[in-house]
Order: sequence, then C-alpha cells, then structure tokens
Amino acid sequence: MALVPYVETAEMGLQRFHKPLATFSFANHTIQIRQDWKQLGVAAVVWDAAVVLATYLEMGTVELRGCSAVELGAGTGLVGIVAALLGAHVTITDRKIALEFLKSNVQANLPPHIQPKAVVKELTWGQNLGSFSPGEFDLILGADIIYLEETFTDLLQTLEHLCSNHSVVLLACRIRYERDYNFLAMLERQFTVSKVHYDSEKDVHIYKAQRRFLREDL
Repeated sequence: MALVPYVETAEMGLQRFHKPLATFSFANHTIQIRQDWKQLGVAAVVWDAAVVLATYLEMGTVELRGCSAVELGAGTGLVGIVAALLGAHVTITDRKIALEFLKSNVQANLPPHIQPKAVVKELTWGQNLGSFSPGEFDLILGADIIYLEETFTDLLQTLEHLCSNHSVVLLACRIRYERDYNFLAMLERQFTVSKVHYDSEKDVHIYKAQRRFLREDL
C-alpha cells in the first residue's frame, strides 16, 4: 500500500527488485509480474511475504472456489492473481497512484475467462471505506502490509469494516521490528489471532484472524 522509501539490509539484497519481470508458477499457470522499483518503490516489487501467502493459498488450506476475497495493499497483485486462478472472486486493492500498474499485472496474468472474477479497486485504508459494504468479504488477504506504524489504526479500522463474523483474515509478514508485534497486539483486541504457517527459509509468518464473538451472557 505505502509508497515510501524502504530500507533493506544488505544481505536481503535489492538486486532482484530492480529486475523488470519476476516469474512464478502457481495454479498451473506461469505468472510474470512486472516490477518498477524506480517509479513506485515498495508497491511495485514482489516481496517474499506475497510469495509465501500465494503458496499457502495454493496448498488448499482455504476453500477459494466461489469465495469473495479482497487483497489489501496489493502492490503487484500476485496474491490476488493467484486467488483468482484458484477460483475466488477477488477485489484487488491499493492506493490510487498504484492502480494502473496493478491493473496491468492483473490483466496480463489472468486468462480472459477468469478476468471477470478479478476487480482492481482503489482503497486507501481508513478513508474510502464507504465504497465497500460492511462485512462484504469472506476472505481478507494482506502480504507485508503491517510495517508502517502510522498506518496501523487505519488498517485495523479497514479490517473491522470489511469483516463479518464469519470472515477470515490472512496476513503474511516478516516480523522485523517491535512495532510489528504492536500491530498484532492491536489486532488481538478485536480479533482472535493465530499463527497458521511459517516459512523458515524466507522468515515469513502467516497469521489468521477472525472477529471475536461477543459473549452472550454479558
């Protein structure tokens, strides 16, 4: 989501982000994602968390056929593209400045008969929520979207708006800083949170969150 400078450590390396294309194989399709670090920074490259979340979806742990899903802070759109290929109806979102780039990747990687299942739509967390019905989605997806502390309140408000009592949130992230744990603590005030997957090679966690049910005896 955030179009801001991002500091990477030397060992993680930035070289792969400067490649114009990143190629993946998911759902029996070859996916070629266009990258543009110079123009859009973090929003226009494929982060490890997106690859891990897409892999997790492909494992079949979540039933995607006929599912209504939304990807937040989609950037290149890899996760939303994979969700659509696996049968979900996906709304793939990011800020306005990134939409044309995002749309080009979605259109280039979805066959014509699947393209109607994927909609690219503007969503700035905490702002244009009126464009989305409360509790509209069965599944909310986010890859590497919790690293900016100033966005945490807006992101939490967005999750609360989009979720029904039956919605599932899947957030993939690398825990880099204490503030990342702070967001998970904020999330746990409104949602039941559990870690459902860890990729040790890429050091990426996937957390599952669902709205807490109010106790009937209160």
